[in-house]
Amino acid sequence: MAETREPVLQIEDLSVAYVTNTGLVHAVSDVNLTVHRGEIVGLVGESGSGKSTMAYTIMRLLRGDAVVTKGRVRVLGQDVYALSEKELRAFRWSKMSMVFQSAMSALNPVMTVETQIVDTILAHRPDLSRQAARERAKELLDLVRIDRKHLQSYPHELSGGMRQRVVIAIAIALNPALVIMDEPTTALDVVVQRSILDEIRRIQEQVGFAILFVSHDFSLVAELASRVAIMYAGRIVELTPSHLLNLSERHHPYTEGLLKAIPQLTADEVTIQGIGGYPPDLQDLPPGCAFHPRCPYAMDVCRRVRPAQVRAGEKVLECHLFNEAEVKAHV
Repeated sequence: MAETREPVLQIEDLSVAYVTNTGLVHAVSDVNLTVHRGEIVGLVGESGSGKSTMAYTIMRLLRGDAVVTKGRVRVLGQDVYALSEKELRAFRWSKMSMVFQSAMSALNPVMTVETQIVDTILAHRPDLSRQAARERAKELLDLVRIDRKHLQSYPHELSGGMRQRVVIAIAIALNPALVIMDEPTTALDVVVQRSILDEIRRIQEQVGFAILFVSHDFSLVAELASRVAIMYAGRIVELTPSHLLNLSERHHPYTEGLLKAIPQLTADEVTIQGIGGYPPDLQDLPPGCAFHPRCPYAMDVCRRVRPAQVRAGEKVLECHLFNEAEVKAHV
C-alpha cells in the first residue's frame, strides 16, 4: 500500500494568495496532500481552481505577486521554503522537477536538443563534465524513445509529441524523486496524448519517481493515477483512489458532477450532463461551502458553515453530506 512507502511530497495546511489592489486573494486554501515514492497522484479541477498555483508553489516558482500565507511544503523531508537560493538551485531537478504545460514554450527555439539537456544538467550539477552530460543526454533520448540523431535537432524540427518527450527527458535528467507534470498533454491530439501517457507510465515504472499529475481532464487523470485529488475554489474537496471513481460510489457533489460530464461512449446513447452555474470568484467566495450555489444537494448548513474534512472509507472529503454529526451541530 502507498501509505507504507516513503513520503516524497508533504503539503501541510498550505495557503497561497495573490496580492491585488483590493487585498490578498487566496488561490489555494488549507491544502494537505502527501505523495509517496513511486506513486502517481492526479490533481484535477476546473480552470482557476488552484491546480497550477499549487504546482508552482511546490517548485517555489511563484510570481512576485503571489505569497505563501500559511503552511509548509516538504520534499524528501526538506522544507522547500527554508532553502537558500543556492541550495534551491541544487535541490531543483536533482530532487524535484517539473514538466511545464507547453513544450514549445519550455524549449529554447534557437538551441539544439542536446544543448538544452546538457545545459540543464550542468546548471544543477556543475561538478559533472560536459562529456558526462552529453552521455546522459543520449541515455535520456533512449529512455523517452527518440532517435539519438535528434540531439542535433532544433525544437521546430520535431513533432509536438517528440517535443513533449524531450521536455520529460529534461525533467528526469538528474533522477529526481518527484516530478510535477502540469497539463503535459493539453496541446496534443488524442492519439499523441495516448502515446505520451503510455511513455510517462512506462518511464515512471522503470525509474520509480513519484508524479503529481495536474490536469483538467478528469478521465485521463483517473486512468493514469492511483489516487486523485479534486480541487475546487482553492481547496481539495475530495481525495480518492482512482478505482472508486465511478457513479456507483458516493462522492463529493462536485466530483459527481465531473463524472457525469464524461461522455459514456459504451452507453446506448451518448449523454453529457454538465455542472450548472459558474466557478466562484475567488475575490468574493460564497459563505459556507464554496460549491453550494451549484450543488443539487445543498442544505442550509452548506450556505453557512464551511465543511470540515471527513474520512468516508478510502476517501477523504470536505462535504456536509458525509458528516452527519457536523450537520446536527449546526442545525
